[in-house]
Amino acid sequence: MDIAGKIARELNIRPQQAVAAVQLLEEGNTVPFIARYRKEVTGSLDDGQLRQLEERLDYLNSLEKRKQEVRGLLSARDLLNGELEAALVQAETLVEVEDLYRPFRPRRVTRAMAAREKGLEPLADLMLTLEQGNREETLRQFMDPEKGVQDSQEALQGAMDILAERFTDDAALRRWARNRIREKGFVVSDCREKSGQRTPYEMYYQYTERISRIAPHRVLALNRGEKEDVLSVRLEMPDLEIMENVLRKNVKKKVLFLPEIKKAVYDGYRRLLAPALEREIRGELTEAAEENAIRVFAANLRNLLLQPPVRDRVVLGYDPAFRTGCKLACVDDAGAVLETGVIYPTKPQSRTAESARTIREMVARWKVDVISLGNGTACRESEEFLQTVLPELNRPVAYTVTNEAGASVYSASKAGAEEFPDLDVTLRSAVSIARRLIDPLAELVKIEPKAIGVGQYQHDVNQKRLGETLDRVVEDCVNGVGVDLNTASVALLRHVAGIPERIAASIVEHRQESGRFRSRRELKKVKGLGPKTFEQAAGFLRIPGGEDLLDNTAVHPESYAAAEKLLKITGFPLPPDWQKLSLEDTAREIGVGVPTLRDILQELARPGRDPREELPPPVFRSGIMELKDLKPGMRLTGVVRNVVDFGAFVDIGVHQDGLVHVSRLSGRFVKNPLEVVRVGDQVEVRVLDVDLERQRISLSMVEEMEHD
Repeated sequence: MDIAGKIARELNIRPQQAVAAVQLLEEGNTVPFIARYRKEVTGSLDDGQLRQLEERLDYLNSLEKRKQEVRGLLSARDLLNGELEAALVQAETLVEVEDLYRPFRPRRVTRAMAAREKGLEPLADLMLTLEQGNREETLRQFMDPEKGVQDSQEALQGAMDILAERFTDDAALRRWARNRIREKGFVVSDCREKSGQRTPYEMYYQYTERISRIAPHRVLALNRGEKEDVLSVRLEMPDLEIMENVLRKNVKKKVLFLPEIKKAVYDGYRRLLAPALEREIRGELTEAAEENAIRVFAANLRNLLLQPPVRDRVVLGYDPAFRTGCKLACVDDAGAVLETGVIYPTKPQSRTAESARTIREMVARWKVDVISLGNGTACRESEEFLQTVLPELNRPVAYTVTNEAGASVYSASKAGAEEFPDLDVTLRSAVSIARRLIDPLAELVKIEPKAIGVGQYQHDVNQKRLGETLDRVVEDCVNGVGVDLNTASVALLRHVAGIPERIAASIVEHRQESGRFRSRRELKKVKGLGPKTFEQAAGFLRIPGGEDLLDNTAVHPESYAAAEKLLKITGFPLPPDWQKLSLEDTAREIGVGVPTLRDILQELARPGRDPREELPPPVFRSGIMELKDLKPGMRLTGVVRNVVDFGAFVDIGVHQDGLVHVSRLSGRFVKNPLEVVRVGDQVEVRVLDVDLERQRISLSMVEEMEHD
């Protein structure tokens, strides 16, 4: 198989781009490195295209490997013929390969295998072609008490068993039947027990939808309801059409044993083919739904990780709780812990005066600028408490509600214990909540991505696949932003292209023993960090205030000579008209390609630029509302907290996120909510409905004249 050519067609890129990218990946280069520093080679494929290419390359390599395994297994048993070889060459999926191998796969003893051992295969062949003759005489020829065929009925049944299995093992038939089920079949669900209690699955108690139209999130909901034994889920398939096609394909004439062949078709379909196809189709639906859920999670995680940092602020992290008290952690603008504490403003203690005094003293002592309030249990009550305290402070202090998902996971993790061995586990959570405001990316990479919780049905999908995808998202985000070599933790460094955890630990150890890195060249002195790792990682590591200006940019050391030639031409800082340079002539003069020249110019125009700073900052609050204060028609500013297939959840400052249904995201039809909103977006919404009993808020981003 021409793997690179196939990938080029699928991704709609030029063949030479695919060939170059495949070669670079096979040479051990990372996707971030290729995307950033090998643009001339790949024709400027971006990291998204390269990730797709990498996944297809892995799949197609696995497909070729399985084809070779099947060829070997068939050849060893002298079963590989020209027809099978041609079919294997044409197979484009692992399912097709397994269909071809199915008739020859070793299996437990079946009824058909037992019949073959009794010598009844010739009878099965004869039944398909015999048009005239005496049925009983034909069957008696195959009676053999020594082989266990006592009478003509046993002979007939055995031959029918052989035909039933033969029909269902036909690879072309299975492929056709799958396609027909996908086109014409339905997913059907019923309630197992009507207990009278409300469940999240009520809409699926009597539910039918075409397989070709069912939305991914509904597939996952049905699967979960079935797993919890609330729902009974099945497929309605075009049974009659499939069985008639089996008969047409295998019986061309009016044969003597036609009634028995029809019974064999029915038996094979009901007993063997239909259950297998139902499993396969449901497996396909589940896999597609999981892939969609993983893509949504990945997009949400990317947007969450790339939230803009809050610079030059002293932050008070506030982890709310009831019985155990609210944990506080004050950190400076670099994230260093200044002070920690515990207050009890909420029930059952309700020590509000004492708690307010503690807050006032910490704010005054450390000149706190903003409070980062976790959105977990007792957030609402803590907001009310802060509302009484903020006016009493001797300096203007705002607060923002921060998504605290995963903070408790970090606080109890090995990374948390190593970073703060002397801090109580509960106080580490408050530190994490504070630091998420100062640098969301640097803090969130310490937490397993699955624990951050910005997706849908994340616990129902393939956990290995989810983990791999989210790790790639983290890697792309970290390398897209860049990492300060002198402050980065092991947790952050291990996501830099080409740096495994052991090398990340070596970098931190070297920094502790030898002091700050003054140049990227000093990386080569780190134990275990070889030339390949340096090549992959160096461009993503920054040294603010280092010996060389270029060390605080994304310019790769391999391009330093070219960058220095460029600076001799332009001077530094770059002149106001630097964008008028002739790119082709300048690139030729300094010895690089035009894409690399563009990147160097962008970096020299703004050395040390953080791409996240161009995004809107967090929403800071000074007042609060309650759910009961909301009225239909009210207009509010909110922050998108999560995006799912059916809409977006928006924080409007009442502790309970409201849902903007996909139909209310825009005045136009929206197939995918991610086309319109992203996690972290600030949006204007209108209240449609408030259900106080169920604690649900319905919102709209559409003007009345457009929708109502």
